[in-house]
Amino acid sequence: MGEVAVNGRGPVMAGDPIEEVMLNGTVSESKENVEGFINGAVELTERVKRRAKRPSKFMTKELSRANSDTQVIAPLRALKNSRKSRNGFGRGLPKKGGAGGKGTWGALGSELAEEEVDGAIDSNDPNYDEANPENREFKIKVIDLDRSNEELQKQISSLVAEYFDHGDTQETYLSLEELQVSTRAHLVLVTAVELAMDHKPSHREMTSVLLADLYGHLLFEPHYTKGYDTLIKNLNELVLDTPDAPTILGNFIARSIADDCIPPKFLQSYKGKVDCEHAVVTLARSDSLLSMRHGLVRLDNVWGVGGGTRPVKYLVKQMVLLLEEYLSSSDINEATRCLQELEVPHFHHELVYEAVVMAIEKMDTRTSKMMVELLGSLHRAIIITPTQMRAGFVRVYEDMPQICVDVPPAYTILEKFVMQCQSQKVVGDDVVKKLPVRGRKRFVSEGDGGRVKDDAYF
Repeated sequence: MGEVAVNGRGPVMAGDPIEEVMLNGTVSESKENVEGFINGAVELTERVKRRAKRPSKFMTKELSRANSDTQVIAPLRALKNSRKSRNGFGRGLPKKGGAGGKGTWGALGSELAEEEVDGAIDSNDPNYDEANPENREFKIKVIDLDRSNEELQKQISSLVAEYFDHGDTQETYLSLEELQVSTRAHLVLVTAVELAMDHKPSHREMTSVLLADLYGHLLFEPHYTKGYDTLIKNLNELVLDTPDAPTILGNFIARSIADDCIPPKFLQSYKGKVDCEHAVVTLARSDSLLSMRHGLVRLDNVWGVGGGTRPVKYLVKQMVLLLEEYLSSSDINEATRCLQELEVPHFHHELVYEAVVMAIEKMDTRTSKMMVELLGSLHRAIIITPTQMRAGFVRVYEDMPQICVDVPPAYTILEKFVMQCQSQKVVGDDVVKKLPVRGRKRFVSEGDGGRVKDDAYF
């Protein structure tokens, strides 16, 4: 009792110092080897040694194959770089739940916790949120609210001009909201209407749609009232640039009433209080549009049906009337203006077709000459493109068998007309080459004994 033999050494007494205790022939470097005495004996608590986990069958096969081929023991690189636990107690899962080491994705759900706590602080990070107060970077945008009305109207005018190109009212609303025009929102209406007066009816329709869509978001009833009141007072200046300004403004006011942007009593408030002649015309125009039968419904088309949305028969009829009016007045500028007001550049080949057919049916030199001058003027002004011009002549070529039934000398007249157009550089050589050839001309009758015909054949 009280004695312990260590590796053949003499008995170790309980009173001997612990430093002198020899383990495996050497002095113990730590006192952890001997924790105390139990019943007078030294209790040795060395670290438990566990056998390393054997490599998998797959790795064993690979290593044996390498040894048989090269006779060199390959280092266990695969085992060294393995992320699996080596203590023999693991379940084969990656260390630290897959969250440790370079190039790892991190623990499952760590990205959510990190985003909730810290958030993305890098402005180039796709998850970066400027509105998040946790972010360390702030962008301060300075807006000059001391702008004059002229500067503000210039900015609004550029946005409205862009709206005429893309037609997106939501995008225009967001752009106008960035200008911080809440205190002077009536200038939006004033600028939009003044700009629309110088544009075509389709743009005026787009302006009415924009004003209706802005109601309740950027513009409210006081803004409409103040804006139209400003326009009525400025009519004397607007007439100088747009002679039809009173009528156009009356249409805008009536359309806003039909869209429930302003009440009908707006017109009643001006009765007996207006001295300007142009303002009287504007108010009378609005009152007449609202007073007609089904006026509120008809005001949806107060600017007319735009461009290609109109029926084809209507467009054809308008072009025929245009040509007939041109033959009676010989006014090329008026004919050009009427053609542009139709706003159907993709349908200009119909005008070319009707002009050529009308020249063939009239069968006189004056009509042919005037039609050549009209087509030449439209071609030089690039109102009718070469593609539309060519398409119109080709359509006539294709319909010549039917036209020739009503007009027997149609081929001869068409040939003269095309040559005149070529001399004016209205059509190119490709159109002339496609000119159809008339039918076979018989100089000797086949049924009257061979008598030679002396009469001219058209």
